[in-house]
Amino acid sequence: MTEELTFTDVADRSRYELRRGDELVSVLDYERRGDTIALTRAFTIPAHRGHGFAGVVTERAVDAIEALGGRRILPVCWYVAEWFDTHPERRAMLEG
Repeated sequence: MTEELTFTDVADRSRYELRRGDELVSVLDYERRGDTIALTRAFTIPAHRGHGFAGVVTERAVDAIEALGGRRILPVCWYVAEWFDTHPERRAMLEG
């Protein structure tokens, strides 16, 4: 990975995007439910799979949600749920 990764909250599409240069590599869809943000689908463009991009977009999304303050995360997507299993230090962000 020689080009920098850029993370963006594309609020009008309810998704976080991760780009390498100008190229979209991974997305994480979400739904706002009051003070809870449901992370509904992590997806990496097939040509970019196997490079950890889903983990990067998930981590940056959790960081962004945490920075908002007072929000909880509902991991609807199986990948996001597994990400929290491997990052127990971040579980304080989970709803319930």
